[in-house]
Amino acid sequence: MTQSEMIAKKCESLEHHVADVIPILVEFLRQEVEKSGFGRVVFGLSGGIDSAVVAYLAVAAFGRDRVHPIIMPYKTSSKSSVADAKEVLAALDLPLTMVDISPQIDTYFGLQEDATALRKGNKMARERMSIIYDQSAKLKALPLGTSNKTELLLGYGTQFGDLASALNPIGDLYKTQIRRLARLLSVPLSIIEKPPSADLWEDQTDESDFGFTYEEADVMLHMLIDERLSPEEVIERGFEASVVESIMRRIRQNQFKRRMPIIAKLSSRTIGIDFRYSRDWGM
Repeated sequence: MTQSEMIAKKCESLEHHVADVIPILVEFLRQEVEKSGFGRVVFGLSGGIDSAVVAYLAVAAFGRDRVHPIIMPYKTSSKSSVADAKEVLAALDLPLTMVDISPQIDTYFGLQEDATALRKGNKMARERMSIIYDQSAKLKALPLGTSNKTELLLGYGTQFGDLASALNPIGDLYKTQIRRLARLLSVPLSIIEKPPSADLWEDQTDESDFGFTYEEADVMLHMLIDERLSPEEVIERGFEASVVESIMRRIRQNQFKRRMPIIAKLSSRTIGIDFRYSRDWGM
């Protein structure tokens, strides 16, 4: 069997596991949001597949009146992304809330003329998340995350930016599984079928940044993380060594993004080390 055939077969298996998750995720949202003392949710709606799936799940959990998506374009953001986000709002009968982040981004970088595209992208991601948390206080709504398992494992996102949230309903689903889930939820096909992009600059795509496809990443991540195979065992099964090594390097290099900040241990009970209770402890 060729590598392409193995990837196709394993992706089909991954997608099969999504068939029954919708009621589980809807109930997860209801229980965790209410347990936190909130009755509403707020999140960024980019026009991509991940935030669209979160929007559909949130409406199924809470109804349209308690769901608050925000579209936050920058002046160079793709017009089609904004149009796709509006299509989700129309399909779910949700009101339009749009905040153009161009003025604050341009004001800051007006004094930082040597800023790289990476710095600007990170700043935009954190600006958007700061708006979501501000609206959280205004609306008494819990911020939802929209990062999937592939992005979280590869570190493809900005710490305290788009990777931040109070609750993430899709963080244990790989990108190929999100695509399947999107079809089950009847997300518009224009969103499901377009190339995934962080929309940081013109013609950017996630897969061109990676150097491999989401299908390749998901299959190898599943073997490395869920099946707990070593990189050598994955390579022995016929997968390209350079891709396996690139994925492992990304997982290791981005571990810090998946952890809370380290606190210097000085007492007998240090937060995060010895003092460890679940988030809803005492609620």
